[in-house]
Amino acid sequence: MTRRPPARRRPARRPSRRRKQEETPLATAGVTVVAAVGLVVVIVNWLLTHWWILLIAIVLAALAGGAWWQQRTQRREWERVQQRALRYGLAQLDGLTHQDFEFAVRDLMRRDGCGDALRVGGRGDLGADVKATDPHGRRWVIQCKHRRSGDRGSAVGTPDLQTLNGTGRPVHKGDVIVMVTNGRISTPGRDFARQQRLHLVDRRVLAQWATGSRPLWELLPMIPPPRKPTPLS
Repeated sequence: MTRRPPARRRPARRPSRRRKQEETPLATAGVTVVAAVGLVVVIVNWLLTHWWILLIAIVLAALAGGAWWQQRTQRREWERVQQRALRYGLAQLDGLTHQDFEFAVRDLMRRDGCGDALRVGGRGDLGADVKATDPHGRRWVIQCKHRRSGDRGSAVGTPDLQTLNGTGRPVHKGDVIVMVTNGRISTPGRDFARQQRLHLVDRRVLAQWATGSRPLWELLPMIPPPRKPTPLS
């Protein structure tokens, strides 16, 4: 009988390089997790042993938080006091740049209780320089026209009011659409504003508003009714 040669044993396959690359991140992640858990356990045990240090830290954090909140409240109250006392003379307004005039109008709206008043004027403002919501829930959209020469400068005319009228309600969703100037408004412009229910603040009305303490909605006629109930409603 012819004997078959014994079968050769195949050498054991070595782990491929790709398998090693896949196992290395898993091993690293496992070591990291174990180390993190161990660190947490050590910290917790230390805090349980030295509980009084944790208590002191909590008390100090509470005191610091209370002091920060008190300073924040006092700062806001001081800002409200300053806003309520805000006044502008006509000569002061005349000397402003157009941009600063827009900021002055914004500050007057804030003084009157419109906490969200923003100056939004600039390139591409679409006819709005200041937007604000009054305490009665009405949305104000204001266009500002500054004249360095006051009422001796050029009058605000119909084209400016047409631009404001075209965007104040459809684009900016305003309830009260206002043109504010330290100068004058032409007669055709006044007629157009009356027809389109636009509100005008010329030099005379601006003086009453900026130098006094009454909000603008008490100085203008035919203001829309409040959107939300008030103590007087």
